[in-house]
This record gives sequence, structure tokens and C-alpha cells, in this order.
Amino acid sequence: MGLRARIAAAAGDAELRRLGAGLVAVLRIEGAGDDILLRLDDGVVVFEGTAAPDIVLSAAAEDWARLLTLPPPPRFQAFTALAIANPAFTLSGDARVIAQARAVIERLFELVVLSPPAPAPSVTRRMGQIEGRYHQVALPEGAAEIYVERAGSGRPVLFLHTAGADSRQFHGQLADVALAAEWRLIAPDMPFHGRSMPPEGWQGEPYRLSGARYLGWCAAIIEQVIGAKAIVAGGSMGAALALLLAAERPDLVAGVIAIEPPFRSKGRRNPFQHHVGVHAGLHNAAFVRGLMSPTSPIDSRRRAAWIYSQGAPEIYAGDLVFYSDEFDGAEVAPRIDAARTPVSLLCGTYDYSATPEDGGKLAALIPGADLRVMEGLGHFPMCEHPDLFRPHLLAALAHVGGPL
Repeated sequence: MGLRARIAAAAGDAELRRLGAGLVAVLRIEGAGDDILLRLDDGVVVFEGTAAPDIVLSAAAEDWARLLTLPPPPRFQAFTALAIANPAFTLSGDARVIAQARAVIERLFELVVLSPPAPAPSVTRRMGQIEGRYHQVALPEGAAEIYVERAGSGRPVLFLHTAGADSRQFHGQLADVALAAEWRLIAPDMPFHGRSMPPEGWQGEPYRLSGARYLGWCAAIIEQVIGAKAIVAGGSMGAALALLLAAERPDLVAGVIAIEPPFRSKGRRNPFQHHVGVHAGLHNAAFVRGLMSPTSPIDSRRRAAWIYSQGAPEIYAGDLVFYSDEFDGAEVAPRIDAARTPVSLLCGTYDYSATPEDGGKLAALIPGADLRVMEGLGHFPMCEHPDLFRPHLLAALAHVGGPL
């Protein structure tokens, strides 16, 4: 089935209308045979014949053919991947209209490349074993009520969520019955995120996350909530902080599991992640939706993106000040002593923000670090396909230190 036929089959998708309310845009696709002109008004996809395009996406015929393979290769799996991480494709048009249309176009391409889910053994989970409550934590910037979810008993594992998200990303692990039988699993919502409010005294000023600020938050949580050295398992931004903790505060860290760790993840910032002319809930959820694997179950991918639709204004963009602008693996990694603080690096093949190549660079700078490339997983393996992610997590836990 060619590209035009796949688009036609996807055009009636109900989710497109939810994602495109108020949208007025025309997309032209060039290079895949005859040019395809699509009107996307209100999320209704209609083949158009004459209208001037607002957005143009072009590539050579052989590159469009690669996108149509099932599953497509990395960087061919999503609209945003094509736009910012695949040099074979060229995107042009009004930047604001592209941002306004991102959710619709991302979903449309998600349907075009929809592939069978990667098989994985099923896991017994019980959401009822997860308990959550608030903890008053003294932070360097003032007191904060931090919401923390936990499950199980044993050696503590601290899960750190990605930029702009919250601890719900780790429900697949906290609800894992066998995992909770051996480990004390702890997942906080960082201040400003999820169910944790801003610290007391915040005056509403612009939110900017720095390594020093984030380090202070995590040190306070380990010392005041966990009360013992912890294995720190962080995703993306949380992976960067886990590595920074190992470099700066090894006294607090029993081991590091860096899930999708960046080396230098430049280019993740986008002016429309926080802009009065763009619906951030739609845009930011779509921006991360393209980072996932096309072989992760669609229901899980939708839920992973759903978390991003609920972030407070500017928080995702403010987190990326640390993740995309500040963090430099070339500076942090050499300061980690893996003999003292074991390190495991978990990298999904479909992640174009923190790639397996990035993981290799980090591993080369951390002698003794364990590097696992996770075939068929993207930037959010813990929630986009927790069953497929599970054996990688177990191997990482075994590397950094088994349960007590």
C-alpha cells in the first residue's frame, strides 16, 4: 500500500478531530510519487487539489519507501522524527502553523507507519499495590510538599521522571508484583510537576531548571524521604541527573540506571513548547509522541503522551534548559567512578534524542559501565512498552547490585 492509500485509510481516525479543533492548515507531501496535498481543517483530513500549502514535507522517493516499511527504521517512525532528526527530509512553512498542526500530523503519520507491537512476555501487575502520599521536604529554595508513590520492600530504587512529566511514567514498574517483592520502588513528582506544587514562596517567575537546582531536590528526597543510599533509575532528564548525582554526590547513590541517557541532547528546545499562540497540551504531547517506537503498543504510547498533555505552563520547556542546554555528558561522565557507583546505560534504538550512539560515548568515558541497546524501544521504554523494557531493567538492577 502506497503513501496516498495509507493516508486515505487513516483519514477517518476519530482522534484526529480531537487533536485538531480550530486548526486551519494545508500540508503538501513532495517526492512520494505525485505530490499529495492535504487540508487538515479541524482535524478532518481531506485530499486537496489546488490550495497553497502552509506546510511542505519533502524527501526522495526511496526515503518515503523506507518510511513505508513495517516497522520503519529509526528516525523514519514519526513526523517529528522526520522534521528534526532525519536529514533526508525537509520541512518548510510557517513555524507557528507547523506547531499548531503538529498533533494532527503526528497522529496521521503514526497511523501511516502503524506496526504490529513487539512481542514480550506478559507481566503480572497490580495497581492497588502502589501507595502515594505527600512528604514535606526542606529544599534549598524553601519547603515543598512533594508527592511520592511507592511499592514493595527491600533495597530502595528511586525512579526519576523525564522532563515535563511525573511519576506515572513508572506505574508499569511500581505495579509489577514480582519486582515489588524484591525492591522498595519510589517515584516522586518533582516540584512543579504532576501532583507536586511549586515550593513555598515561588512568586510566579519564569521556571528554569538547572543541574544545581535539580541536584538539590534529589539529594533532599534521598536524605529526607528515603533515608538511605538508593539506586537511582532516571529516564532522559532523570538519567542526566542520575549521572550528575553519581559524579557530585556518590555518598547518596548506590548505583545508577540511566534510561535513555543523553550525551549532549541539543535541539530538544522548541519556542512553541510555551507560547500563547499554540496549545501546549496538544503540541508537547505530540512532540514527545514521535520519540516512541512504532512497535510499542499504541494504547501505551497514547498514555505516555497523555502525561505531557497535562503539564503546567512552561515546565516542559523549563526542564529542557537543563536537559538540552546545560547537561554535557563529556564533562559529567569522566567524573563518575563506576567501581564505587555502578552504572548501567539503557538506550532504545528508536530514540533520536538520547541515542544508542550517545550511550556508547558515555560508556567510553565511564570505565566499567554496562551498556544495553534495547531493540525496538524508544525514549520512554518504561511506559511505552513496560513488558519489553522489563528484562533490560532486571539486567541493569543485577549489574548495579542485587536486592538485599
